[in-house]
Amino acid sequence: MTEQAVFRKCAWRLLPPITAAFIINFLDRTNVGFAALTMNRELGFTPSAYGLGAGIFFLSYSIFQIPANLMLHRIGARRWLFLILAAWGATAAATAMVGNAPSFYVLRFLVGMAEAGFFPGIILYLTFWFPKRHLGRVTSIFMCANPVSFVIGGPIAGAILSLDGTAGLRGWQWLFIVEGLPACVAAIAFLKLLPDGPANASWLTDNERRFISSSVAAEQTGKEERLLSALQNPRVYALAISYGGILFAVYGFGFWLPLLVQTVGFPTTATGFVMALLYVAAAPAMVLWARSSDRGDERIWHAALPVLAAALALLIASIVHNSVIMLISLALTGAAMYSALTPFYGVASSLLSGPAMAGGIALINMVGGFLGGFAGQYVIGIVREKTGSYGPALIIIAASLAIAGLIILALGRTMIPQLNPQWPVRLGNTNQPNGGGRDG
Repeated sequence: MTEQAVFRKCAWRLLPPITAAFIINFLDRTNVGFAALTMNRELGFTPSAYGLGAGIFFLSYSIFQIPANLMLHRIGARRWLFLILAAWGATAAATAMVGNAPSFYVLRFLVGMAEAGFFPGIILYLTFWFPKRHLGRVTSIFMCANPVSFVIGGPIAGAILSLDGTAGLRGWQWLFIVEGLPACVAAIAFLKLLPDGPANASWLTDNERRFISSSVAAEQTGKEERLLSALQNPRVYALAISYGGILFAVYGFGFWLPLLVQTVGFPTTATGFVMALLYVAAAPAMVLWARSSDRGDERIWHAALPVLAAALALLIASIVHNSVIMLISLALTGAAMYSALTPFYGVASSLLSGPAMAGGIALINMVGGFLGGFAGQYVIGIVREKTGSYGPALIIIAASLAIAGLIILALGRTMIPQLNPQWPVRLGNTNQPNGGGRDG
């Protein structure tokens, strides 16, 4: 069996369940944006109160990132991911019980705590199975669940909100219940479908297990393995800050875009379909850009350029007065910022391995989630409330993206030689000595 066949076999076994779970994950994380179309009015939430509730998810999500990822590394992916999915499904569905701002804050905090270990855990889990030359494409397919969740989630949310009054529940309550329970079902599926690693996969032959382990182990030389050193590495913190700028935009879209689209004049039921159209190009853009990154064996420029492009597109959306141009600019922003995510994580995985990988990725998510998720969404709420417009908020998000892109470029100049950003010179040219260089 060829190398391509071995890793293709792993991808076909692993990607369907984890990608489906990530779609559910993002639906549960961001459906509050659709619920807000009616919930804010019915519960009397101001923009700042809603922004705090939307963002407080990331306070607990950030706090529990590192311990959650270390638990996965210690007790195994299969059992830990089962517990994560079951807990977040139950707390997400329970959000239907909120009746005021304090209860909204408490439930969002609990959902964030429950979800904390899933995304960084899966990113870590994939490094157990795939070497660098395959990891980018595999990760991009998994991360396509993010924009796909909006493509399918928008119309689904619109349909569920139309259940308003059924069985005495409001439409936004049905939204939390219907979209929360599938995570509990996925938890059981994970127990049956996911092995802890290649050594535990009954569907691999002994030769395939040895080949995967040796391929992954061969790339660990020269990487930081000590957890404490990784948590003290200034490059990891630089990545975390830049990630915060990216997440500022990603979650700004998730939590506020439905409300922004509604202000254009679309009714509640149509808003979901408009959201789907805005995200439809993001998934193929992610995969194609990740393939380019893998083919050129380059990460820095592939992470930085789409972030900077997203900043420019969002700036245009903030200043134009034509609704069509604004929506097109928002669609381009989404495609660009999501395309940056896979190469971005390729940078982190090129620096770290073992426990350092577990802690480092969790640290990046923790700091990034706090800055872009908790603080960022609260800032948007305050700006929206003070100005009565989304334009200034979009400008702030665009600035955060620009800063993130510049940090990534600056960081590339300080990294080990194989990470030096030389992509504009040699993208796609793999016939140079040493395979065209090693960029992560």
